[in-house]
Amino acid sequence: MSRDVLGLVVGMALGFAGWFGGFGAFLLVAALGTAGFVAGRFLEHGGDLRELLASRDRGGL
Repeated sequence: MSRDVLGLVVGMALGFAGWFGGFGAFLLVAALGTAGFVAGRFLEHGGDLRELLASRDRGGL
């Protein structure tokens, strides 16, 4: 799936959450989406916690 389509899906999910659930649901979906992204990136790149923290300290993630 391309990044454009993924961005569209995420945007639509956040829009639906905001429309039907209010601002609290919007924030919950955004937070869980961020947690899922970080977990997926962590697992995709080998799962070494030291590398994840080191890349965060250098400004990249």
